[in-house]
Amino acid sequence: MIRGLFFFIFLWMSNIGNAQESTASKNVSTFTIEAPQLKTTKKIWIYLPEGYSASAKKKYNVIYMHDAQNLFDAKTSFVGEWNVDEKLDSLRAPVIVVGIEHGNDKRIDELTPFKNEKYGGGNADNYLEFIVKTLKPYIDKNYRTKTKAKNTTIMGSSLGGLVSYYAILKYPEVFGKAGVFSPSFWFSKDIYTYAEKIPKIKTKIYFLCGDKESDDMVKDLSKMERLLDTKRCYCLHLNKTKIVKGGEHNEKLWRDGFVKAVLWLGY
Repeated sequence: MIRGLFFFIFLWMSNIGNAQESTASKNVSTFTIEAPQLKTTKKIWIYLPEGYSASAKKKYNVIYMHDAQNLFDAKTSFVGEWNVDEKLDSLRAPVIVVGIEHGNDKRIDELTPFKNEKYGGGNADNYLEFIVKTLKPYIDKNYRTKTKAKNTTIMGSSLGGLVSYYAILKYPEVFGKAGVFSPSFWFSKDIYTYAEKIPKIKTKIYFLCGDKESDDMVKDLSKMERLLDTKRCYCLHLNKTKIVKGGEHNEKLWRDGFVKAVLWLGY
């Protein structure tokens, strides 16, 4: 089932653009930036919280998110957006969100750290290097950000959940928090092998999945949780898992879970 959903999501994410009017709030803007690590140009969406322009000194936490086409605007999404801007407006959360557009037919490559025999992939190292060495320095230079790991979150769903988890393993000095929604750990079991090699995992992680996503989703997530327990004391309460009864692999699940994740992560 999850394999079919995977291809369905891949297809609609690769064919963005419908006739709806834009629903992005006035606090959302876009820009493009060269991504030399990926040999392309990336479109970036940025959400600035209410009051950002009113103060010249206040600095903000930052959340980096994948699949930006689906975060803020019904016009660029295919089956619904996350309503990230409206939800953060309602919370008055002091946080900047940086959304990175997926690479359409390159999405699988960019968001997977290891190859799958059937689907290919495996270019996440370059994608994350773009975020860490090109995009984040640009954001920190041009916006009032808190730059430390404890103030920097990475978040995504499906393949975006997979790459977010990989990011905290590879760059713990950059990302101190993560929102890992419906992670595609099935794509390659090498993610478990890689995690086992990390001596300590100190990142704060919010896991989310639905019990109707696939036969393996809850099982795979539980397996990763057990692995995490060998890396740190449970008493530290550094991870939380929300398994939604009846939850399916779709935007509704991730949209509905976004606020609780943001609040638990400390925003």
